[in-house]
Amino acid sequence: MLSQKAKVLMVGAGGIGCELLKTLALTGFKDIHLIDLDTIEVSNLNRQFLFRKQHVGQSKAKVARDAVLKFKPDIKIEAHHANVKNSDFDVEFFKQFNVVLNGLDNVDARRHVNRLCLAAGVPLVESGSTGYLGQVTVHVKDQTECYECQTKELPKTYPVCTITNTPSKPVHCIVWAKDLLFARLFGDRNQSSDLIVHTNDRTSSAATADTDFFNIKDGETPESYACRVFDGVFGDNIEVALRNEETWKSRKRPRPLYICEVYSDAKKPRIDGSCNSPDGNDKHTASAARILGLSNPQEVWTVRDSANVFLKALELLLNTRQKDIGSLVFDKDDQLAMEFVTAAANLRSSCFDIPMQSLFEAKGIAGNIVHAIATTNAIISGLIVLEAIKLLMGNLDDCRTTYCLEYPRRKMLLMPAELSAPKSSCYVCSQSTLLLEVNTTMTRLREVVEKIVRGQLSVNSPMISQGPCLIYETGDDLEEDMVTQYNQNLEKFLDSLPAPIVDGSILSIEDFQQEFTCHLQIKHREIFDEEKEPDNMVLSGKLSTTRDQALPGSVQLTAVADNVSIHAVDDDDEVILIDEVAKQDLKRKVLDEESVIVCGKRQRTEVS
Repeated sequence: MLSQKAKVLMVGAGGIGCELLKTLALTGFKDIHLIDLDTIEVSNLNRQFLFRKQHVGQSKAKVARDAVLKFKPDIKIEAHHANVKNSDFDVEFFKQFNVVLNGLDNVDARRHVNRLCLAAGVPLVESGSTGYLGQVTVHVKDQTECYECQTKELPKTYPVCTITNTPSKPVHCIVWAKDLLFARLFGDRNQSSDLIVHTNDRTSSAATADTDFFNIKDGETPESYACRVFDGVFGDNIEVALRNEETWKSRKRPRPLYICEVYSDAKKPRIDGSCNSPDGNDKHTASAARILGLSNPQEVWTVRDSANVFLKALELLLNTRQKDIGSLVFDKDDQLAMEFVTAAANLRSSCFDIPMQSLFEAKGIAGNIVHAIATTNAIISGLIVLEAIKLLMGNLDDCRTTYCLEYPRRKMLLMPAELSAPKSSCYVCSQSTLLLEVNTTMTRLREVVEKIVRGQLSVNSPMISQGPCLIYETGDDLEEDMVTQYNQNLEKFLDSLPAPIVDGSILSIEDFQQEFTCHLQIKHREIFDEEKEPDNMVLSGKLSTTRDQALPGSVQLTAVADNVSIHAVDDDDEVILIDEVAKQDLKRKVLDEESVIVCGKRQRTEVS
């Protein structure tokens, strides 16, 4: 059996990864390497069935290996609790495998694996799931499109001014609560913050602008401190915002909220500082909502409920996390932190007349989650193994991209489509030149490196040059004077660098670990739309006058996707949306219904 002789690399041991490891083992694969950086969290347990409550906090890769070896002790599974982007996992490491199977949860890591597979010449089976939706596809160097041939939608960003001054959606309030308020109260207080509201002429600002406002005063109890913070962020901050009359000419004016208004007809409940449970200090179990009797996570709290949770959660965080104050980072699986963020977001929503959210809904938004379905992950893992077997048999022509749908299309829930050829416009596998619009006189090299090179291009260890002049490089083997010089370059405006970057300049970006090279053509631009282009930079790909041709015999996928409207947010894994594929007018061959695997009319393929 080919599966018994094959050496397989799995990347990711989450929702898809657990199912995939189990399926590989039961299918007969004998030599499996597994890489995953994450540890097990409580929220994983509803679908990642290899894990149990006692495993919380342990390595996903190692626990998954141990669980599978209990029922398949005769196979070899090597688990790596590490980041796949570590230098240990280089091109030579990837070359030892017959196939790579991805079950990742972010675009950045997927891009990295895609580039290593291209450099190593190893086929990649990519996958994703979001709720009831999923997909599996195959990438083979020079024969099919690579993962980055398709444009991936970047996570939505919001201008800070909208978050701070003029929120209009629940997500704005949740981002404000977790990224601004939570970070200011419990994170590094020396960091600059956009939490403070000023008048347009900067002549007046809220009391929260005082550098000592968020510090507990001598003799101040956690309860009185919580009340003072409440009045500052929901009352005084909004009072100051209202002085910017120009802002509210075309917007509904917000309503300041003070603690005395919330409890005008009832005494504010006094609650002691304990969690009333033996494990109350555990971040996964400590709960202000439970103490207050708000046990249903899908119930939307009233303003008073939200105020109660806000005050109580703040007290508990101060009392039980004293050692961590100043370094806390928001974690959606930290129950107390999630309750605090939900309460704060709801209180701000009430001020701006925005619909409030339940704890369940807020967690989905804060963690960027579409809640996962275990059955979808099981289906996707099975499809991954089928495509891997086809590749090992050398039957690339039989490989398919398969979409798992929420509702049947043409009486099918699994929709297969023929693979596409490499795109000539792809900057990864075809090395086309990208266009970067940027204000070269007002933008520092650091912004380009962080937002474009590392952020959008997912380059880990960049080397940036313009012609023969090296502008920036990273690496452990650099001499100290070179490190100093490159760090100085980071703080310079683009047109002030030793080799000035101006309109028409061509930059070369390289990453030796990924064996990746791309080129950026610079276009100077003065003005950007703050709402649509908050980074003040726009990266775009090569624009072709004709569509890249798919493999011979293809037809439009548009007919398949008629009236399919899918909104997906990255959870366990990303999914390429079918309606987006249709919009891009990609050409694929849709197979006859009779040949679809789930119809049961195809004879099972035996591998030997």
